[in-house]
Amino acid sequence: MQKSVRYNEGHALYLSVVARKEGTKRGYLSKKTTENSKWHEKFFALYQNVLFYFDTDQSARPSGIYLLEGCTCERVPALKVSTVGKDALDKLHYFLVVFGHDGQKPLELRTEEESDCDEWVEAIQQASYSDIIIEREVLMQKYIHLVQIVETEKVAANQLRTQLEDQDTEIERLKSEIIALNKTKERMRPYHVYQEEEDPDIKKIKKVQSFMRGWLCRRKWKIIVQDYICSPHAESMRKRNQIVFNMVEAETEYVHQLSILVNCFLRPLRMAASSKKPPISHDDVSSIFLNSETIMFLHEIFHQGLKARIANWPTLVLADLFDILLPMLNIYQEFVRNHQYSLQVLANCKQNRDFDKLLKQYESNAACEGRMLETFLTYPMFQIPRYIITLHELLAHTPHEHVERKSLEFAKSKLEELSRVMHDEVSDTENIRKNLAIERMIVEGCDILLDTSQTFVRQGSLIQLPSVERGKLSKVRLGSLSLKKEGERQCFLFTKHFLICTRSSGGKLHLLKQGGVLSLIECTLIEEPDANDEDAKNSGQVFGHLDFKIVVEPSDAPAFTVVLLAPSRQEKAAWTSDISQCIDNIRCNGLMTSVFEENSKVTVPHMINKDALVVLLIRSDARLHKDDVDICFSKTLNSCKVPQIRYASVERLLERLTDLRFLSIDFLNTFLHTYRIFTTATVVMEKLADIYKKPFTSIPVRSLELFFATNQNNRSGDHVNDKSPRLCRKFSSPPPLSIPSRTSSPVRTRKLSLNSPIGSKVGILDLSTTSSSAASSPTSANPTISPPPSNNNNKPPLDLSRGQSPSSPEQSPGAPDENAESAENSRCSVSPASAFAIATAAAGHSSPPEAHRFICSRTCDKEFIIRRAATNRVLNVLRHWVSKHSQDFEMNGELKMGVICLLEEVLRDPDLLPQERKATANILSALSQDDQDDAQLKIEDILQMAECPKTECFESLSAMELAEQITLLDHIVFRSIPYEEFLGQGWMKTDKTERTPYIMKTSQHFNDMSNLVASQIMSHTDVGSRASSIEKWVAVADICRCLNNYNGVLEITSALNRSAIYRLKKTWAKVCKQTKALMDKLQKTVSSEGRFKNLRETLKNCNPPCVPYLGMYLTDLAFIEEGTPNFTEEGLVNFSKMRMISHIIREIRQFQQTPYRIEHQPKVTQYLLDKTLIMDEDTLYDLSLKIEPRLPA
Repeated sequence: MQKSVRYNEGHALYLSVVARKEGTKRGYLSKKTTENSKWHEKFFALYQNVLFYFDTDQSARPSGIYLLEGCTCERVPALKVSTVGKDALDKLHYFLVVFGHDGQKPLELRTEEESDCDEWVEAIQQASYSDIIIEREVLMQKYIHLVQIVETEKVAANQLRTQLEDQDTEIERLKSEIIALNKTKERMRPYHVYQEEEDPDIKKIKKVQSFMRGWLCRRKWKIIVQDYICSPHAESMRKRNQIVFNMVEAETEYVHQLSILVNCFLRPLRMAASSKKPPISHDDVSSIFLNSETIMFLHEIFHQGLKARIANWPTLVLADLFDILLPMLNIYQEFVRNHQYSLQVLANCKQNRDFDKLLKQYESNAACEGRMLETFLTYPMFQIPRYIITLHELLAHTPHEHVERKSLEFAKSKLEELSRVMHDEVSDTENIRKNLAIERMIVEGCDILLDTSQTFVRQGSLIQLPSVERGKLSKVRLGSLSLKKEGERQCFLFTKHFLICTRSSGGKLHLLKQGGVLSLIECTLIEEPDANDEDAKNSGQVFGHLDFKIVVEPSDAPAFTVVLLAPSRQEKAAWTSDISQCIDNIRCNGLMTSVFEENSKVTVPHMINKDALVVLLIRSDARLHKDDVDICFSKTLNSCKVPQIRYASVERLLERLTDLRFLSIDFLNTFLHTYRIFTTATVVMEKLADIYKKPFTSIPVRSLELFFATNQNNRSGDHVNDKSPRLCRKFSSPPPLSIPSRTSSPVRTRKLSLNSPIGSKVGILDLSTTSSSAASSPTSANPTISPPPSNNNNKPPLDLSRGQSPSSPEQSPGAPDENAESAENSRCSVSPASAFAIATAAAGHSSPPEAHRFICSRTCDKEFIIRRAATNRVLNVLRHWVSKHSQDFEMNGELKMGVICLLEEVLRDPDLLPQERKATANILSALSQDDQDDAQLKIEDILQMAECPKTECFESLSAMELAEQITLLDHIVFRSIPYEEFLGQGWMKTDKTERTPYIMKTSQHFNDMSNLVASQIMSHTDVGSRASSIEKWVAVADICRCLNNYNGVLEITSALNRSAIYRLKKTWAKVCKQTKALMDKLQKTVSSEGRFKNLRETLKNCNPPCVPYLGMYLTDLAFIEEGTPNFTEEGLVNFSKMRMISHIIREIRQFQQTPYRIEHQPKVTQYLLDKTLIMDEDTLYDLSLKIEPRLPA
């Protein structure tokens, strides 16, 4: 059944072409206009019941369309005119088309030939289907008559049944009286009277009577059974039984899944943990599976009870089963609470090769059907919601007088309470639920999203350009590619992977067969074309420099390149900034692990995994995990495996921002979103400037110690064995890196190998001190460049101790003394810190031989390494800040000039590497761009259009046009809100207009649109027109829903729910049932019940572009602001609160930054912004009382 009415312009154009070629009647007619009563000659074409008219017979598009169904057509006499034009008018023949519905003016036409006029009248009369309508009305009358007869017969039948039941009762009473009289007569009879035999005829009569009574009885019961089968109660019971059967099938499948989990994974892993060489410990097995076996036993009992109830069908009593199940469901609470930790332990165990091999062997079991262990661990998460849905459906088909109803309602309430408790306890697992929601949207599934360390970053629509060979676009495909249809992709960025999907017509996502899942550890981001690549430069000019490349180098397949096109420069900057940060995070984590391995005094077992190394690395610095007076940590780890900060002073937050070891993207996003609450942009810029100008005095001491810790295990003088297990072990990050060489390809130069030694002979660094030049400016005209050390073992090492500052790191316990240095000078390898400086500084571009020799010559220079790392960190933070928070610099000219001065100072640094120079130039270019989205409408354009409206008729605008332009306007207003207005509840203050002007404009726009809808409906005087307007606005709201404009849906539904319109009972009676059902569905979607739970679920599963309801987010922010202070009693920043605020702002900005591809139509937007059409609330209600006065009490 069609639930909405939409105007399909493409279909209408197709019908117009068919009508012009194959119409039943075609020709030129004169049409009288409604505005000035003038006649214009048009070309008319009649096809079925649709009449099209064109300006000429060669016109490609029709000028108008008339639906003739239900209309009447008849000839009319000529108009009365003066005698001057009488002769001319006598040759013309007029006819009139009157439409059957209210509000449509008749169509007046004329021809020059009488026969032509008669043919048109006859053709239009046939196209109106008037005969069919009359026949339908006759049949409808007969049907109503028959229905009345049937109802009368039913009443008579009920009366006859009542009489029969009364007669049966009377017969039974008489029989009992006869029996009593016979007994009395027997007692009074003194002698036995011989009873003569009955007459045979009497016996035949009795036999016939007995047969007739049996036949009547069977017929009566048959009628009763047939009536019951057709009754609503029987239909409800059938549906209820079907729900129970489906429940049994689902429970059977669930028990089967649990048995696979226990028998194919849990029990075999327990046996493996008890072996001589266990690949997993018993504690890890218990952590992964927890009480899975208990859950299986519980559901086996429940399943047996269900099967026993089915055996007693049709008596289905289920309430007692739920009464048994409810007290035992608390084990789910423990399972859900442990679920995230379970997946984390499993991910850590998979780093063990023996365990991974054993697990793949278990997963290859035919019973698993190709499913992974993570999938089976996820099944219990959805069982209680499934029970709640089943009970809800059961109660919907259970009569109120049913014996089980109260028990089922009690079970449902208890399950809902448990579900709420579980929801509260797993509120910290929002990320894994987001990942699972995306995984469910993908038809093929995506196992990497079951990894709990996978953090969602952003999603959106990008256009994938044709395949790339050797980094060059194929020009042949480029010209024939339809970017919008063939190349549009839904992209999802996570901290470790990048997903590229296509969307099918049904809305489902499909991963690309090649390059659908990109591991960021194997990726290199190229944001701008190489200066030497003419094809790349030409493609950048064609696409307005909105394209960027991701070079993928998988270890088991040939390298390939993915070229993506962003819808705007701002969107490209946001994507490239996040992708770059994720790649840097992965490589930095792996680098720190390698540094720790190379420099730790403790011998690390070969079987230990990467995450364990990170834990050891964190434990080596107490400031990363131990609470102090100025910082407090939580148990949750961020994307860099470092404990998240709960409370901290501003100094410690700035220290974490500039710590060279870690810069997680979630911390960076949270800091940049919320720094205005606890500090200022000037303080942040001063800290970044200090890091660049004075890195040794500004960077934490432990960070320097880690970077310059030397390897104490390489005292043997031999080269490290390339085939050793430690060096050959494959980490998830960083990728196999290699120092750039003269023959390196542009792609390979992105990566450095920290797992293999460097062949150049360089001296060991004295890393315990800092040089006197450390405090000097990097812009010095004559920088000190240390040449590569010669083979002379007597040459003294680099001495940097003369200018040591008080805050410089102390002598590292692992640093070798000078004697050891001179003994091993000829065979030592470059420190991991040196490799880090080269990796981060020269990433992504090949270096010329001179630059390579220069870099190699500086790897021994501690000052050079520190400056490169510090410069890289400053540029990284500034890049994110400028690309994703450009409004900070647009509104603060002093901040913008400070950043420009700092970047210009960076460019004057003679030691600056090519990649650093290019990154600095890109940031300066982004700051210099005044307007990146000139083609997009702005809120100022909307306000200008509102001042000079050009009103269109509402009836002349289609529902599709209205919905599209409402969506476009709503998104323009929504995206204009700067993120700083979401801080501090400014929209609730007395000076809200000054503090949050754009939020107030959004609220005013919402009210204006809602008032326009209500005013347009109330402007009609007749009931039919008002009902038609309501149906059209509901259709507009449904199209807005399809466009993901839930703000527009709420604008329209709130207008329809106003008291002035809601009270018009006669008008609503004219609205069709389908429209009412559709409106109920829309209202349920945007309902505020349960803190907009339905809308939240819808937004979680929808893809941008989208316009959410802003009030939902403002409510969340107000709840966070009022319930949690910004600072603790000790004056520490509540960074957990900042993280919650950032999560909401990030979701808002995700919807803000993805634009709609909707063409602007000025005539429609001017109508929507015409404030002269809007009535206030009092006027609307007074008009409503005039239309339908109140009934007398």
